[in-house]
Amino acid sequence: MKKKYVAAGLCLAAVVCLGAGIYMKVQEVSAGREYDGLKEEVLTSSSPEETPKATAQAASTPVVTTPEAEKAPVVIPIDFAALQQINPDAYAWIRIPGTAIDYPVLQREGDNSYYLDHTAEGTQAAEGAIFTEDYNTKTFEDVNTVIYGHDMKNGTMFQNLLKYKDRSFFDQNREVIIYLPDKILHYQIFAAYVYDDRHLMESINFDDKEIYQKYLDRIFSTRDMSASIDTDMEVAADDRIVTLSTCNAADSETRYLVQAVLISIDE
Repeated sequence: MKKKYVAAGLCLAAVVCLGAGIYMKVQEVSAGREYDGLKEEVLTSSSPEETPKATAQAASTPVVTTPEAEKAPVVIPIDFAALQQINPDAYAWIRIPGTAIDYPVLQREGDNSYYLDHTAEGTQAAEGAIFTEDYNTKTFEDVNTVIYGHDMKNGTMFQNLLKYKDRSFFDQNREVIIYLPDKILHYQIFAAYVYDDRHLMESINFDDKEIYQKYLDRIFSTRDMSASIDTDMEVAADDRIVTLSTCNAADSETRYLVQAVLISIDE
């Protein structure tokens, strides 16, 4: 009799596991659909059809800003008022031309893990959101702003970062655009590589210029054949960068990082 109970228990466990697996696959397939509706609400008609790609530049070149007399009013193609009515945690928007990455960036006060499993509209879902932690400000004035997003199998969220493993794709798709309510930040990608799962902001003091420079030097001295590094670029401790971080499906104990340096600001 006991054997029958054990067998029944194993069958029930198998059904539960199968059901959980099916549920996760359904979530993976449908991931990101909520964002399609959100984009319809907040992307304005002034959204550019094509953004010029960033070109390589020398080390520590000062960030370019247009002289006041030559400025045309900057056009922000995101309705931030509408976006923040949906969720006041949304404070920026990230777009990477040549990829499907085109999402709001969020930060939850007092809960750095909230957007691991909550969308920009607050729905609990596997895809979560694109977000930063409170180790960073919301101004992108930190020397390294780390932005997180899941690697979803259907190509949404930060899954497209993994395309940078292909060197030709890396060479042809180098621009990252960050929209803020009053300015547009243009970055150029200089590195894409697998890294361990340490927490960057907790393990490295980026405010110490000497430590920050050594960190940058280690990136450019990477000899991993799977890494894409533009060794013709020089990024120094006076530069501001963004680090885009997602899971590495090949190894759960590593992360895939794509890093870009700020080269110009429209404001």
